[in-house]
Formats: sequence, structure tokens, C-alpha cells
Amino acid sequence: MTDLRKTSTAVILTACLLASGCAGGDEPEPAGDQGKEAVPHGYVEGAQEAAEQQSRLVMADAATGTVRVLDLVTGDTATLGAVGPVTDVTTDGRFAYLATVTGTEIVDSGAWTVDHGDHVHYYRAKIRRAGRAEGPGPVRAHSDPAVTALSFGDGSVRLFDREALEDARPGAGRTLPGATAPVIPYGEHLVVPGTGAAHDRVEIRDRDGKPVSSPDETCPEPRGTALTRRGAVLGCADGALLISEDDGAFTARKIPYGTAVAPAERAVEFRHRAGSTTLAARAGRNAVWILDVTGLKWKRIETGPVVAVNTAGEGTPLLALGADGHLSAYDPATGKRTIRTPLLPPASRGPAPVIEVDTSRAYVNDPAGRAVYEIDFNDRLRRARTFSLDFTPSHMVETGR
Repeated sequence: MTDLRKTSTAVILTACLLASGCAGGDEPEPAGDQGKEAVPHGYVEGAQEAAEQQSRLVMADAATGTVRVLDLVTGDTATLGAVGPVTDVTTDGRFAYLATVTGTEIVDSGAWTVDHGDHVHYYRAKIRRAGRAEGPGPVRAHSDPAVTALSFGDGSVRLFDREALEDARPGAGRTLPGATAPVIPYGEHLVVPGTGAAHDRVEIRDRDGKPVSSPDETCPEPRGTALTRRGAVLGCADGALLISEDDGAFTARKIPYGTAVAPAERAVEFRHRAGSTTLAARAGRNAVWILDVTGLKWKRIETGPVVAVNTAGEGTPLLALGADGHLSAYDPATGKRTIRTPLLPPASRGPAPVIEVDTSRAYVNDPAGRAVYEIDFNDRLRRARTFSLDFTPSHMVETGR
């Protein structure tokens, strides 16, 4: 997330003093600073700090390009106009990146989390359009406090200054010579796959693009990516590669499938709760992969035809939306289905629905029914809320993470 500029208000000061790890000491102000207003820890100019995560859903109509942002705390929906036909949407936790036929439209959802390890800050701000980036979809996005990396469908990568992006002036970005998508900002560096002579080596570069090191482990045909508390994960033809950083030193560990996997059944798009070390991915049309990043192991779960998957992490079920429109929960340890309930019409043409998750709820978009369903996955997949919409939510991502 963003290492953000500071200002002050009484509300944020009060919230920060109540938060763990935020309270200031009793040291006197330096003589030269006496009479100046103190800037409270965690303050962000133009944003309001909150006591809980400020989750929002950015949704787009594939045909018309209509964009809406649903605030899951208040239930209010903001309208951002139309951007033209949308082919894909992704997020870095705050911004949504909408791939269109003419480029990538950027939406600032105005909700994000800053994780300091021993405590976190939750922010909410104005929802707005934040500019556009040139490049063909689909787009993948990863960010750190200084830089956002957009990886485009043609394999190109552009780096954007995070502060400029927050000010809704992204500019053209800068290219990363010799790099192919997907690139992940991590540990104040860039994880850059596919740069070796055999196109299976991974480089660690500084933010200016200068190579720093190259792990011994390889990652042939990199596709899926994820950022977890254990490090950055790349999906490879032979499994996954976990890149970890400790005090500026980077190491890589391969997590092999352990068996031969056909190209059509590889994990090529990881789904998970932000920061979680349990990842889900479709294994072709009829099964799902669970990747335990902490335990360094894969598990394949036979689900039957499936169009969307996700999991909130350790101790929570694997969620799978079948092609028949039924939502199922599976025990990741045993692979057994624990409950199945009808939710959507059978899959049809157009973008497939998605499952977004947080710590206790899941959100599924229903394009045909023009609705979003909030699911309590700890209560037998109970439908907790239904958000009726006046447009078709073909694409959806959750922000505030």
C-alpha cells in the first residue's frame, strides 16, 4: 500500500492515539518546534482514518463501460460515468484498473489499508476517476508505497509513481527495459520474471530497473502472481516460486506440483484474501488448486465444472462457483464439499462472475440478475445482504485492502 503524506485533524488524532502502536511518547517538543501543531502518526492528507476496513466494490458493465463503486460499509453507490466497453478489471487494493479497447482507465476507490505489521490504518477518501494508462488489456497491477507496476496483455510493463497516481496525475509511466509481465514491486525492489536466456530466470531489480540479484531457482512460463505475508508468489509451468525478502536479502523457494500437470490445468490466476498465505486457483475446468504458501504444498480438489474460486485463508472454506450457478464450500484439508446452495443462473456467454473475500464475508456479482450477493461463508453460505443494481455488473473487484 501507500506510504503516505501527513497532515492532521482532531478526529484522526483521536483514532490514532487509540490504535495499538500509534500513541506518541511524552517527550517535550524541540525548542524550535514549540507552538507548531504536531502531525499525528498515520495522517493522510485528504483522507479520513477509520476504525475498521473500508471495503468497496468497483464494478463495470462490459458492454457500456458504466462504472459504479459500492461502499460495503454504508451501502451507498457512487456513479463514475462510462469509460467504453470493458474487457477486464483488476486492483492493487486501492485503485481499480479497467482494461478497455483504447487503454486502461484508472479509478481511485478512495479506500485502502496501510499495514505496519504490528498495527494497521484504514482510510477512506473521495471516489474519483484517476486518469488512464496506455496499453492493451488484460492488465495486472501490483503496488508498494513508491511504485505501481502495470503489466499488460502484450507482455509490456509500465511503472507509475505512486504519489502522482494518488494525485490523479499518473502520466505515461516509464518502461522497464528487458522486462516481461508480470512484474511485482516487493521489498523496495522489483521481482522481474522471464529475463534469462532460457526465459525462466527471475531477476531482482531496484526501483530504477537496475539488476541486483538473480535467484538460482527458475520459473518457466510465469503466469499467475500473488503478494502474501510470506513473500511474492509466481505461478510457473512446474509449480510456483516463492520470493522472500529479509533485511534486503532475497531468497527463492520452488513449490513444485509434485506430479505432471497438463498446461490447461496449471494455476494461472491466484485468488485469495489480501495478504493471506492460502491461495486458490482453477485447475482447468473441473478442479481447483489450493496452494499453502506457509506449508509449501499444493492440494488439488475435484469440484466439477467451476467458473470462480476464492478462499479467505487458513481455517476458512474454499469457495467455488459452479458452471450451474451453485455456490459450494469445501474443506481444504479433506477436499470434501460441506455445503452447496443455488445462487446464480447457469453460466452463459460473457465475463464469468467472481468471488471476492474478506475475513468473514464473500461477494459474488450476478450480471444476469443485476445484483451483488454478500455471503456469510461461516454460516452455511447464508445470503447476508443483496445489493440490487441498475446496471449489469459484468466485472467486479474489492478494494480497501
